[in-house]
Amino acid sequence: MNKLVLGNLVHRPLRSIISALAVAIEVVMILSVVAIFYGMLNGSRTQQSGIGMDMMVRPGAGGSLTGLGGASAPITVAETLRTLPHVQVVAPVNIKLTVGTTLDSVYGIDFATYNALRPFVFVSGGPFQNPYDMIIDDLQAAKGFPLGSKVTVFGHEFTVCGIVEHGKGSRKFVQLETMNALDGSVGKAAVFYLRTENPPQFQDDVRREVLQTDGMQDYNVQTIQEYLALLTPERLPGFNIALRVVISIATIIGFMVIFQSMYTAVMERTREIGILKSMGAGKLSIVGVVLRETGLLAAVGIALGVAFSYILKSLLHARFPTLSFQLTTEWDINAIVIALCGAILGALYPAFKAARKDPIDALSYE
Repeated sequence: MNKLVLGNLVHRPLRSIISALAVAIEVVMILSVVAIFYGMLNGSRTQQSGIGMDMMVRPGAGGSLTGLGGASAPITVAETLRTLPHVQVVAPVNIKLTVGTTLDSVYGIDFATYNALRPFVFVSGGPFQNPYDMIIDDLQAAKGFPLGSKVTVFGHEFTVCGIVEHGKGSRKFVQLETMNALDGSVGKAAVFYLRTENPPQFQDDVRREVLQTDGMQDYNVQTIQEYLALLTPERLPGFNIALRVVISIATIIGFMVIFQSMYTAVMERTREIGILKSMGAGKLSIVGVVLRETGLLAAVGIALGVAFSYILKSLLHARFPTLSFQLTTEWDINAIVIALCGAILGALYPAFKAARKDPIDALSYE
């Protein structure tokens, strides 16, 4: 029977190749979409964790996620926050999303206070020297922006004065005053990053003090743990829905191709099935032949799909250094199970149709 399975696949090489490639495409679709979705999400978590703050304070009008609300709080709020017990560092920040070749967030920072949260690690260059200087991280620099190069942001040209190790909240930093002047929000900030004494021991005290301060009763005060808890698939609107839709489409593609391939193969091998049944092969044996063919095609397709996904990861990392493309063992296994189940389900009807064929009618089939 195993020789028969291999013989059937080799005898129809084009159909076998197309079927295996369809399963491979299904696996690549699942893994690549998951890798991009979770890569962006986990990349944001890593970036925020690397800032060095343990609390953030935003005006009530700000979005629940940083960068979604405009700069609406007076920068002077920072001075008020610094007077509170257990607050060691306060860094006012403005955050703007820019659309160019990619969607980027640019941080407008006061270098001294932002650096005090956790010092920048400079790969080359140094802090701001001029109003239109820009600091970028090493991944952004790898896209072709060496020290001294020009970067256009907000319709103005900035000079790269420093390149730092990635993981400090953003990939591009400009001076807060410069961003506010260009944005028309002079003297404003979108968020205040705090470093407190012995976190999380005094964080509840700091939160209470902030909310009891005149004019700040409606401010949004979060710990870093609370903010990171928002950056999960369950808390982001549409994340899991989009993921399930793409996975469902990929599974349907694999199912339909395997179904069509196995159904056509069964119809073409009607006489062969009749011979097998006349020689004593039972229904389960016939079903087993079809499912073994499907399993072999699925195994080859899955292996190709996983291999192509890791090749794609290397190519994307080389072409787009800032793109976070995360392949995990967990989702490798999930994609394998989904593709295998879809292929088996697609082969079940053709397999049972073959098993139900009458041997006499099958032998007389031309």
